[in-house]
Amino acid sequence: MSAIPKHRRPRRRATRVLAVAAGLATVGALAASLPASAGQDQSGGGSKGKHSRTVDVQLLSFNDFHGNLQPPAGSSGQVTEKQADGSEKKIDAGGAEYLATSLRTARKGHPYTVTAAAGDLIGASPLLSGLFHDEPTVEAMNKLDLDVTSVGNHEFDEGAKELARMQNGGCHPKDGCFEKGKNGKGKKFEGADYPYLAANVTDEKTGKPVLKPYWVWKHKGVKVGFIGVTLEGTPDIVSADGVKGLKFHDEIETVNKYAKILDKQGVKSIVTLIHEGGVPKSQTYNYDCDSPGAGDGISGPITTIAKGITPKVDALVTGHTHNAYVCTIPDPAGKPRMVTSASSFGKLYTDTTLTYDRRTKDIVRTSVKSANHVVSREQAKAPDMTSLISRWDKLAAPVANKAVGYVAGDIPGRGAGVPESPLGDLISDAQLAHAKSVDPEADLALMNPGGIRSDIVFKASGGEGDGVVTYGEAFTVQPFSNTVNLVDLTGAQLVTGLKQQVSGSNEASPKILQVSEGLTYTLDMTKTGADRVVADSIKLNGKAIDPAATYRVAMNSFLAGGGDGFAELGKGTKPVVGSDDLKAFGDYLTANSSADKPIAPPKADRITIVK
Repeated sequence: MSAIPKHRRPRRRATRVLAVAAGLATVGALAASLPASAGQDQSGGGSKGKHSRTVDVQLLSFNDFHGNLQPPAGSSGQVTEKQADGSEKKIDAGGAEYLATSLRTARKGHPYTVTAAAGDLIGASPLLSGLFHDEPTVEAMNKLDLDVTSVGNHEFDEGAKELARMQNGGCHPKDGCFEKGKNGKGKKFEGADYPYLAANVTDEKTGKPVLKPYWVWKHKGVKVGFIGVTLEGTPDIVSADGVKGLKFHDEIETVNKYAKILDKQGVKSIVTLIHEGGVPKSQTYNYDCDSPGAGDGISGPITTIAKGITPKVDALVTGHTHNAYVCTIPDPAGKPRMVTSASSFGKLYTDTTLTYDRRTKDIVRTSVKSANHVVSREQAKAPDMTSLISRWDKLAAPVANKAVGYVAGDIPGRGAGVPESPLGDLISDAQLAHAKSVDPEADLALMNPGGIRSDIVFKASGGEGDGVVTYGEAFTVQPFSNTVNLVDLTGAQLVTGLKQQVSGSNEASPKILQVSEGLTYTLDMTKTGADRVVADSIKLNGKAIDPAATYRVAMNSFLAGGGDGFAELGKGTKPVVGSDDLKAFGDYLTANSSADKPIAPPKADRITIVK
């Protein structure tokens, strides 16, 4: 293993050792070495005692932070808590200042403690981080002593080379250094102190992993291995440029492969960090996921994956679905195994106790305990995070605080919790308006729900005043820098595209497209698969869609490339590329609202839902 880069700062906790299978190589810039800490060793043997056969290892984890350094606004910044009487309570949560305080408080009294994440720490970020290619978030993760993370799909938003820069440091190849150093020159971005793991992502040409597949935490003879994977379907939900030259492999096969390698190295305690998740039966973070039986409270891809991953793995930290759960899903041998997820945006963290047997070097599975905890905004802020946010905020302020529009009330998007959201309607209308400025023959617009990252909130987030939409707030809603594209689709193709919302790869977890004004149809959720879209109900401006006619359809470049399982939309002809979607949204708000005449929240009544 090559020498540790000199810029890596010492870590305050136990020594970390990076263990990689002999002969494994990485690709290009990703081959740079990863940090190991040189912190002072800590005395004590955990709650079981220094000389006991067993010792408790505290595993703190979170997922899907998405650059939310500041507390998320509106419903995106809330968690739902089930009360003793069965009622539900909304709690404001999240933000790096509070997450750091929560983790630091949780670590107290735990000499054996490791902090891990399950991907999407960056990407789809608010402007404060996204404007600077997420350098502020990586810096924040370093400060809160993150030890290790898997990659998620959003880590590939800007491609493998940019992910390598996140790991190894260096200024952005186009935008350069964002801050000035003491010498007046550009201050170099130092990169992540923690390793990014991507066991199931390989280079198409060499077949070798593009990042380290696993990492081993060691302290006083205790060893815990971490294997990191993202979902195999990452290419379906990331732009083609982001995953160019990469191959994504089966999650189960990959984890089982590296679990064997760790086992042969004498690492018997193994945790998988996997950026794939499930759908809980309840949206309350503290519900009983194991009622009436183990894992009965969750469904979705992670249940199949968990049941297929080798019993050598002792716990799974998951993500991607932005849900909260703590479940015990039986492994292939029928033994209970903890599977957790901590919602998103730093609103929760999971505290798991892994009881380590010094003799067997394995986790005593029956002793594993875990719970999700709210990152409350009632606690003190971490001063170093406040300073970090303030520093980057000053750089972003000239862009972020510019007013682009006015609204008369909250316009829910990501937090709407319904198939058609008011903000989805507004964005679709904005894209159609932009498309018509490019081509007056544009008929309709479609917007993917995953591209809407937040809500528009009436209450002022700063000093702009209530009802004012700033550029920063608009950026938080649409941070991907997609373009608004125009293509020709036949009526038959349009119908097929709408059916793909609820069939194929989207059947288990439907992705309901947001539609522009004039397009209406019925979605019958009592049916299954493609039949959920009632074909003869699809109308444009009151007229039934003609299968043989040609329609000019606007959509972002991600959908136009067939993303999110919408292969039919990727077959459009006569493409024309317009401006980026954020500009289209901002221009629409500016043109259609003022302080005296703010935009009212759309009714979200274009899709009729039958339940």
